[in-house]
Amino acid sequence: MKILKQYKAVLLIVGVLTITSCAHEDQPRESQLDYTQPTKTELDNWITANYLSPYNINAQYKWNQNTVDNNRFLFPPMVNKVKPALEVVKQIWLDSYTEIGGADFVKKVAPREIVLVGGVNSNTNGTRTLGIADSGQRITLFEVDYLNKTNRANVTEFVHTIQHEYVHILNQNKPFDEQAWQKISPGDYTGTWHLEVLATSRNLGFVTNYARNNIIEDFAETASTILTSTKAEYAAILASITDPAGRAKLQQKEAIVVQYYKDAFNIDFYALRDAAERNTTKVINNN
Repeated sequence: MKILKQYKAVLLIVGVLTITSCAHEDQPRESQLDYTQPTKTELDNWITANYLSPYNINAQYKWNQNTVDNNRFLFPPMVNKVKPALEVVKQIWLDSYTEIGGADFVKKVAPREIVLVGGVNSNTNGTRTLGIADSGQRITLFEVDYLNKTNRANVTEFVHTIQHEYVHILNQNKPFDEQAWQKISPGDYTGTWHLEVLATSRNLGFVTNYARNNIIEDFAETASTILTSTKAEYAAILASITDPAGRAKLQQKEAIVVQYYKDAFNIDFYALRDAAERNTTKVINNN
């Protein structure tokens, strides 16, 4: 009995020591997480003033591997290229839609994030991906490092990307008449659009080769090409089509685009095109 009591006593002491030790180990320690807010740069403040505050759009130029395809050789833009690119986007895209659609238009229908990538996003078929619209919430723009604000063709190509991707976002909010569109060029869409000759595509009623990918891209290409072309440039596209049937098809598509903007958003599409043209000229002349 005595030995048993001693054994119980030892167990009791060990139990107390164990509890004491665990209690000591469970004491909260100083956090290893860094809650320090990064210091905002002049560029960050400019983005807040011109994008985040007025439009609730965050322009992301700092590298985040979760927003890009890590299987491709992509890299962040040079910091000195970020503001010029965002100025172009604001003046030609945002300001034009705000002028014609109203001060709240882009606030209500817009991507919540624009991701800027410095380099080229090359595809295995020899084409380049100039932009991506992700579920209507994010637009990624590539080739920021190569934007030249003094070169109208270069500016037009860059702006064409966001105009195109924004048309997708508009379509996601309010679809266009896909059945009516499908009837215009049935059988002429192709997955090998990148191998086609532009003159051939236009004679079939497509404004670009990429428009032949599918009806969704056809609508976006038709709208964005008109929005990034001067009246004279678009007239030249129509005049270059040697097949009258092809010209008529493209004009039918143009009419659907114009009616869509009016019915879905009460926007005069040609007034929007004129505003974009004026703002593009301002961008070029101010450099």
